[in-house]
Amino acid sequence: MKTEKPLWRFSTLTVRAGWHRKQLDAVPTTAPIVPAVTYLHPMSELDAIFGGEQGGFVYTRYGNPTVAALEEAVALLEGGEAAVGFATGMAAIHAALLGVGLQSGDVVVCSQDVYGATYSLLSTIFVRLGVKVVFIEIEDLSGVRATISQERPKLVWVETISNPLLRVADVPAVAAAAHSVGAVLMVDSTFTTPYLFQPLEHGADYVIHSATKYLGGHGDAMGGLVISSRARCDAVRTVAKLAGGTLSPFDAWLILRGLKTLTLRMQRQCENALKLAQWFVALPQVAKVIYPGLFNHSHHVLAKSLLREGLFGAVVAFELKNGTREQVMQFMDKLNLCLPATTLGDVYTEVLYPPMSSHRWLSPEERRQIGISDGFVRTSVGIEAIEDIIADFAQALES
Repeated sequence: MKTEKPLWRFSTLTVRAGWHRKQLDAVPTTAPIVPAVTYLHPMSELDAIFGGEQGGFVYTRYGNPTVAALEEAVALLEGGEAAVGFATGMAAIHAALLGVGLQSGDVVVCSQDVYGATYSLLSTIFVRLGVKVVFIEIEDLSGVRATISQERPKLVWVETISNPLLRVADVPAVAAAAHSVGAVLMVDSTFTTPYLFQPLEHGADYVIHSATKYLGGHGDAMGGLVISSRARCDAVRTVAKLAGGTLSPFDAWLILRGLKTLTLRMQRQCENALKLAQWFVALPQVAKVIYPGLFNHSHHVLAKSLLREGLFGAVVAFELKNGTREQVMQFMDKLNLCLPATTLGDVYTEVLYPPMSSHRWLSPEERRQIGISDGFVRTSVGIEAIEDIIADFAQALES
């Protein structure tokens, strides 16, 4: 059969040959990866999309079909009206803080034992911009209320389960205190995911996720998400457009794929974490075990009331008895199955030394003040057989 003669010359065809179809003939069962930077429309439609009169994609920094599929899925799971995707969790945090309109003279009240990079972002960059940041003990609810009443902040920031000290925030109570002075409540819910807890249903105004962690769940993608009302997300998206922390469609696709097994992974990881924490309690080498699922945790009852029944997260923290920096490093070097890794939430068990990594930029005094000792270790429990996880910790501690 004779092939129709091409319209253009070869060098032109190398540039233009391929798919320029507006839509597929069939609906794919999974969201496709759409890496295109820009999209073709008749000029009248393009003008309407740029003007906000019509939906559509024009430029991937403004929006992308694959990223939009992830945003839609996470907004649905969190019970929000909309979501905005970012290249990293920290980009999401930064944009959320800017999107709420923080400016010189404003006050932020923040839990003092948040993720180290969040602490540093607030206490360096935003302080330099003239924002006053007041750090609080999230477990002292009367103190939290008093500080909010006195400072009258524009924004209150908490983590559902804090990183790495695993303190549980009474989100409904903090939301009520924030709203009583006209403040908004932002909740970093990375440790709980929407499977364990949905902050918007308990009074939060924004939910933030490092999607690099449990939402993706496989250690192969980075991303962050902000979930809120449509109007608030529009303001956050404006920051994304201008600052450019755009989520890659490849990472969005990987996170969306990981999201499909979130329930199965979190169920297994939480069950493993409880068993590991209970095993740590009996060890003579371990001075302290921190896990919301243990009865001696200061907020065990609160965690039980807020989180999905019987599940308390998949992160366990412990302190080696009289542990030094050198001893912790030797212990971590002896691990075979569990990985010394600077992340969490993956299908495999990961161990982190916060004084060296996530909280490295804090002074020793600041670390001691929030409760991170030189012997402190954070464990993100994976889906492996719990017997193998325990055996690996046992041999490393013995040696």
